[in-house]
Amino acid sequence: MTLKYLGSKRVLVPVLGELFAASGATTALDLFTGTTRVAQEFCRRGAHTTAVDLSTYSEVLAQCYVEVDAATVDRDEVADALDHLASLAPVRGYVTETFCEASRYFHPRNGVRIDAIREGIDEHYGDSPLRPVLLASLLAAADAVDSTVGVQMAYLKKWAPRALNDLRLRVPAFTPGTGRAVRGDATELVHELPAVDLAYLDPPYNQHRYFTNYHVWETLVRWDRPEHYGVACKRVDSRDPATKSVFNAKREMPAALAQTIKSVNADVVVVSFSNEGYVPLADLIEMCHARGNPVEVLAFDSKRYVGALIGIYSPSGDKVGNVSHTRNTEYVLLSGDADRIGAMAEQVLHGASS
Repeated sequence: MTLKYLGSKRVLVPVLGELFAASGATTALDLFTGTTRVAQEFCRRGAHTTAVDLSTYSEVLAQCYVEVDAATVDRDEVADALDHLASLAPVRGYVTETFCEASRYFHPRNGVRIDAIREGIDEHYGDSPLRPVLLASLLAAADAVDSTVGVQMAYLKKWAPRALNDLRLRVPAFTPGTGRAVRGDATELVHELPAVDLAYLDPPYNQHRYFTNYHVWETLVRWDRPEHYGVACKRVDSRDPATKSVFNAKREMPAALAQTIKSVNADVVVVSFSNEGYVPLADLIEMCHARGNPVEVLAFDSKRYVGALIGIYSPSGDKVGNVSHTRNTEYVLLSGDADRIGAMAEQVLHGASS
């Protein structure tokens, strides 16, 4: 179970898995882990993986999908807990009032169930090791019945067909292998984290902030019932400088990225970046060269985020802009020992041509 997510590396995950396997690494770092897709793949490939992100919801997903080993989890215990939560009486609480009535992210029928389940997790499992697993299940269940195009800066004028489905909790698809979840600022943590064989960096590309793009998930995990503002009912602390990332600032981002790439303690560094990002490819190559190693560059054509494919609409539903383009290029840069990164690139290129 994974969430709809801007910048998701769903298509690149097999490639990154092949690169990891060809590197011979046994430890990995996913420094901007998001929904943990890549960290999960590294775990499946046998790595002890550290998954880092600033978001609270990302930390919970990493605790569920990276820290928990599929070989040791008691699925019956998880299923029993989810059945208990699903049986709780509906409650009209913060989610219903904020995300169903003041806005339209969820149908009220599902909103009252989300409220009841979220309250039940803390009431019945607040001190249980199952808590992050149950939260991850609730996030996935809510994502499956939301009424957005994948980001929470807006919601659809009319209910998405899936929003009319009943919320359903499912046992997460646990990942074989294990690792560690760490929440914090990558620019600070990069100096503190232990050395790894391979580090993967997938920083934000541009001005789009994950704190606001996924504010509903942040609130659902924190359960702090924040004040909100605007049609999208965004958290009021979205306006706080402390919730803003240097990677979303056009002037500051290149220097921050260069320093992060240079500072990460890894034998091999893999950086993915879009041609729509703030940093040109030539500059990215120079940033990787600053580590003192040769650099290999791979490029992959990909489909843009769905919101970019349907045009631009005003709050009243009127179309006010057109689609500019529907494809972009994802670059994957490899930095490390020449023979090692050469073998990694060859593995991917050979696999693509066979």
